[in-house]
Amino acid sequence: MKRLITLGEFIIQQQSEYPGAKGEMSQLLSALLVAGKMINHQVQRAGLNEGVLGATEAENVQGETQQKLDILSNNIIIEAFERRQEVCGIASEENEKVVLLEKKYKESGQYVLLIDPLDGSSNIDVTVSVGTIFSIYRRVSPEGSESVLQDFLQAGHHQIAAGYIIYGSSTMMVYSTGNGVNGFTMDPGTGVFFLTHPNLKIPETGPYYSVNEGKMHLFPPEYQEYIQTCKIQENKGKKKLFDSRYTGSLVADFHRNLLKGGIYLYPPSTFHPNGKLRLLYECNPLAFLAEQAGGKAINGKERILDLVPTELHQRCPLVIGSRKMVEDFEATLDQ
Repeated sequence: MKRLITLGEFIIQQQSEYPGAKGEMSQLLSALLVAGKMINHQVQRAGLNEGVLGATEAENVQGETQQKLDILSNNIIIEAFERRQEVCGIASEENEKVVLLEKKYKESGQYVLLIDPLDGSSNIDVTVSVGTIFSIYRRVSPEGSESVLQDFLQAGHHQIAAGYIIYGSSTMMVYSTGNGVNGFTMDPGTGVFFLTHPNLKIPETGPYYSVNEGKMHLFPPEYQEYIQTCKIQENKGKKKLFDSRYTGSLVADFHRNLLKGGIYLYPPSTFHPNGKLRLLYECNPLAFLAEQAGGKAINGKERILDLVPTELHQRCPLVIGSRKMVEDFEATLDQ
């Protein structure tokens, strides 16, 4: 039986390919793994731990009801980085403002972290897969000063790392540092992550489309037209049906399409004309992964990674997945 490579070993191997690397990425990923293991523990025991399931009476900055596990996961990640000298600040979907860390760290840290602590958390009560999405940038403000808002409002192509930890039938970390995408599965007996999905490549096309069809009447006409084409496709003279797969958990839908091929759409709508997903915490990191795996991600017209954010909780439409399927969507717009 071939010996599996651990995440720690993989990081060391990758680090050797970058002369002058000081191990910061190893430290950052290590902190994320610690937080991920703690969140995974809470998710797995959600039905047993009193006071963890369900919603709170509070709302986040977007006006959405916060789930109890949203707040718990957010606190776990912030605490995991509080004393890490590599990070000077954290932006979270659950916090209105940037969280600056202790003075000696927030001035010396070279990186900023952006997180969606628990994507799809409303599905916890029904045991659907959820996940933590993360994104890392090198700060643009001078070292030795406090982090500023512009450190976080960078176009997605400036990300130096991005990924997610998905909590489902197994727990996986999928990430990229700009040199391909790799997936690591946690051994529940030891808590060690092993390389199980090396050099992930999203198929050029796939059998799935993922969209909330219950709200299709609220979408722009071009989205409605494309969704109709997904239902029946001509293939060598035969009509082919694509399968609809939508869980309401972005990380779960993206993960399936990354492995199997497919397209995910979250269009603008009558109620959300600018889309509902967050550019910084969801769209940018997943777009980074999609492109590194050979896929494509747009906001309907423009490349996601070229968008320059203007605010911390900016919303954005998202079309992401297999390259040919996204290009077929673009062709619909040109007709």
